[in-house]
Amino acid sequence: MEKLRVLIADDHPVFRYGLRALIAADPGMELVGEATDGEEAVALVAAVQPDVVLMDLNMPGMNGIEATRRITPASPSVGVLVVTMLDDESVFAAVRAGARGYLLKGAEAAETLRAIRAVGNGEVIFSPGVARRVMEYWGAPKPPAPPEAFPELSEREREVLDLIARGLTNAAVAERLVITPKTVRNHISNIFSKLQVAHRSEAIVRAREAGLGQGNR
Repeated sequence: MEKLRVLIADDHPVFRYGLRALIAADPGMELVGEATDGEEAVALVAAVQPDVVLMDLNMPGMNGIEATRRITPASPSVGVLVVTMLDDESVFAAVRAGARGYLLKGAEAAETLRAIRAVGNGEVIFSPGVARRVMEYWGAPKPPAPPEAFPELSEREREVLDLIARGLTNAAVAERLVITPKTVRNHISNIFSKLQVAHRSEAIVRAREAGLGQGNR
């Protein structure tokens, strides 16, 4: 029986040590690589083609969401299992990026191994608390969608515009969307160009007039 080949992407040495020991103790798995940031994870996946990547979200440089977004189209046979401390909107960002599972770092060893096997077998899996959030989100009745504001903007640009219209700084937008501050600045530059506005306050006024920026910070 072939072993499940696993790659770890996490910048915390102690957590990598724990995962390494967990995988080594399972006769059906083998560790084929370790990455400490997103760029290294993308490169290692391309080189060794593991069955499963255990992906942290908050890593220096390229974060886990962006790394997942690059890995999944290039290596569709590789399953990404997000393993993180975060239990927030990042779960939906991870799913949109192509992750097959989302597991919190406080999970028991048995739950972690079960999740690795499930993703390795092509299944989609979430830890219980995250699964409830996903079911509530997708199961809740959705009101009729209003006409889309600013159709010239991409979905991500509308997200950024909505957040700056709520009063968030660039750094706060980057943290909320799990992207880099530089990426936020690029999106804002594109928004200014497409909306033909000269500065941030003008973009915020346009956004609020169109109904954006009404949520809580």
